[in-house]
Amino acid sequence: MKKDTHPKYHDEVKATCVCGNTFVTGSTKKELKVEICSNCHPFYTGKQKLVDTAQRVEKFQAKVDAQKEISKTRKGKKVKKEAQVKKQAEKEARNKK
Repeated sequence: MKKDTHPKYHDEVKATCVCGNTFVTGSTKKELKVEICSNCHPFYTGKQKLVDTAQRVEKFQAKVDAQKEISKTRKGKKVKKEAQVKKQAEKEARNKK
């Protein structure tokens, strides 16, 4: 094995979060600054916020509602096929006369 290929590991490193929380951990760096920790992460705190500035949720809900309205007026494949067969039979009956 080559010597001095691995960085030095520090057992007690002070990690500081943006929220102000500090904790001690191990790392190859002497000091850590993190954006999010267990004190401010929504999964651990249970205070999850949905930030929807582009109103994507409302747009999606409107699309779903519109599709439901359209599907109420649509006919199924069987109804369409029966109407097509009936129309074709009437056409053939007129041609025979």
